[in-house]
Amino acid sequence: MTLAVILTRSAHSGPVPPVDGLPPVDRLRAQLTRAGARQVLVTADPADVAALAERATEQVLLCADDLVAHAAVLRHLATSPVGPTVALVLTDPPGSGQAPLREERGQVVAAGFDPVRLGEATGTFGGALRVGVEDLPILAASARSAVVSVGPGSAPDRVFAALAGTDATVFAHRVRLLVAHRATDPDGIAAAVAAVASVEEDRAELRLSVKEKDDFFTTYFVSTWSPYVTKACARIGLGPTGVTAFSVLFAVAAAVLFGLGGRTAAVLGAVLLYLGFVLDCVDGQLARYTRHFSPWGGWLDTMADRAKEYVVYAGLAVGVDRAGLGNGWTLAIAALTLQTARHMTDTWYGALHDEAARRPRAGGGAGGGFGDRLSQASNRVQADTGSVSYWLKRTIVFPIGERWALIALTVALFNPLVSLVAVLVWGGLAAAYTLALRTLRARSMRVSVLAGVDTTLYRDDGPVAGWLGAAGRRLLPRWAGPLPLAVVAVLASATLLAVSLAGVGDTALRVTVLVTGVVAVLAAGLPSARSHAGALDWLIPAALRAAEYLFVIAVDVAAGIPGPVTFALLFVLALHHYDLTARLEKRSAAPELRPYGLGWDGRLLLLVVVVLAGVPAAGEATLAGYLFVILTLGAVSGWMLPAASAGPSHGGAVGVDGRAPVVAAEERKR
Repeated sequence: MTLAVILTRSAHSGPVPPVDGLPPVDRLRAQLTRAGARQVLVTADPADVAALAERATEQVLLCADDLVAHAAVLRHLATSPVGPTVALVLTDPPGSGQAPLREERGQVVAAGFDPVRLGEATGTFGGALRVGVEDLPILAASARSAVVSVGPGSAPDRVFAALAGTDATVFAHRVRLLVAHRATDPDGIAAAVAAVASVEEDRAELRLSVKEKDDFFTTYFVSTWSPYVTKACARIGLGPTGVTAFSVLFAVAAAVLFGLGGRTAAVLGAVLLYLGFVLDCVDGQLARYTRHFSPWGGWLDTMADRAKEYVVYAGLAVGVDRAGLGNGWTLAIAALTLQTARHMTDTWYGALHDEAARRPRAGGGAGGGFGDRLSQASNRVQADTGSVSYWLKRTIVFPIGERWALIALTVALFNPLVSLVAVLVWGGLAAAYTLALRTLRARSMRVSVLAGVDTTLYRDDGPVAGWLGAAGRRLLPRWAGPLPLAVVAVLASATLLAVSLAGVGDTALRVTVLVTGVVAVLAAGLPSARSHAGALDWLIPAALRAAEYLFVIAVDVAAGIPGPVTFALLFVLALHHYDLTARLEKRSAAPELRPYGLGWDGRLLLLVVVVLAGVPAAGEATLAGYLFVILTLGAVSGWMLPAASAGPSHGGAVGVDGRAPVVAAEERKR
């Protein structure tokens, strides 16, 4: 639910003339009601806004009375899923009393009338601000500050400038295709009204359902016609979750056909895979078009994307084995491990980059180092939309559209073996490219992101790591940081894999499993309670995932566990870890059943036990089934039931310091 407030310009700013014969307040009241406001209040005093914010229990939509816009602009602002607090940002030059602002990576990092503090302005406050429940105390304080310090701006702009100067994260909502202007004189109002009338609202909203910047394959081979599917789904009442379900069915059917083998099955599977990806895009477009957002829908979309991709890997593995082309499960396991580790780095690097935008002074700014020059070059390429360099940069990182296109083409033209090898080669090159450049850029940012969240949650630590972390505070020297020791854990798992591949005797193998398992847990567990504020500590979650997955693979090789069993365990582990990243993106609390997941440390030690006990295959299969049950119960209790008992939500903070971490996920759609 939304409570709307129209804050009129102060007396010295002068009243806003009527719009189409209606007083501006009446026009905005009608539009805010259409945008979903339960109640619309009108005041000229920021003190009233402060009092309202102090007692409100729902999000507040603050609107200036000089805003002339489509009602859809206000509806999109009110339902924006990017964060609790979102401001309308215009490219128009600031008019009388309107606050200029500076925006970086979709966040308002400075606003107001002090040019020294503001720096180079990139936009103007659009006269509308959506404030989530968790930020209402900050809105109240900002409104009271606007009462005390009567400056050059109008009342709404002073409140906004004060809010932007706090620790609250204010996301920027730019107007695209629709129309919004702020006008205070008859000529300006007439021009704004004419501009609004010249754009058909529904057609613009349908075009807006397509992401503004997407990857090459999606842009030219999906988004050119997927809006027609989106419109059809909306007409028949099919929601985003239903489209997601059909997308999953198409991908599973494609995987089955890839496993059956044969040219006809391969071509039909490739077609189904492509259509499944189209539906994968449509579910997000439909959510944006109908404004049906929820944490449950976003979580389901994230999990379905990864589950579909890995099910397709399994289908290709079966196809390789049935055709006698080699060990397909080894390739599928390698592809799953590589993609999951990459996605972990994508998530945390995005969080790091957004945190640097929040605190530009801490990010190194104009230091002129190599990392800064890389960032500047990257920004120039990103700004050159549609150029060859722009598309190369977006394609080289091997986004999901390109992955599905590569699989569909190679399996249809060649065979499943070529598909898996192609995924591994391109994925490996993309991982090396992104890791190298991001590491250099991260060193120049000089900010941390893991230190501002529940570190143990996103490390996925269990009880053993907790005990070791408490001991590590006393035992470890200062130079023994968490990232170097996480790398030691990865090396321990890699050592076990190398020994397993060498084919040593059973006794030596068991001893190696015991030693490497203990070393990995000790190395990564002892520094777990230390500060994770290093420039490269955003890599720790990915390093821990790599250590655990490599250990599982090494046990598979050592004990001769069937590939499908190992793939099943890694599949469930990957979904568990994607659930954690989804909670970061959606700003959701830790899962209630988290202790029952054992943590990476507990699971690794459990694998050591089952190997020493001589039941590795049964142990892995049991662990996979157990974790799947825990994941399912956590999804029901943490995502599905809250969605059933509450309306669309914009999430809540999960940061241990009271701030929600900011994440720009690579492939987030809704």
